[in-house]
Amino acid sequence: MSLETQINSDIKSAMLQKDKASLEALRAIKSAVLLEKTSKTATDGELSEAAEIALLQKLVKQRKEAAEIYKGQNREDLYEAEMFQAGVIEKYLPKQLSREEVEAELKNIIAQVGATTAKDMGKVMGAATKHFAGRADNKIVSEIVKSLLN
Repeated sequence: MSLETQINSDIKSAMLQKDKASLEALRAIKSAVLLEKTSKTATDGELSEAAEIALLQKLVKQRKEAAEIYKGQNREDLYEAEMFQAGVIEKYLPKQLSREEVEAELKNIIAQVGATTAKDMGKVMGAATKHFAGRADNKIVSEIVKSLLN
């Protein structure tokens, strides 16, 4: 089932359950998907699974950054709303790997690439980004690669 079909189904469910908070997050996803489908990057008006995952990651990141700003301004009500929306959006992403799982897989990638120093970080990150596609935050991956190569 495509992301758009899943979102439309979940919007209907949220409307029937009168779940306004979830409905707001789902409509935000639907809006972003429609905008992306009409952009020049979409082929034949369809999004690939990789593009859908990237879009959802972007939406989650936006919500979390906004939440941190609200928290810094002591706006707990807005902070909680943004974090709730981020949680709803994350349900559509693949299961995120733990830090330990990422580190174990990165050791294999480093061995495959043959990286030995911090100068090889670009090679490792290129392979890791493709390997983890949506299953791990690139910021965490980068931190682990730096620690393993030093």
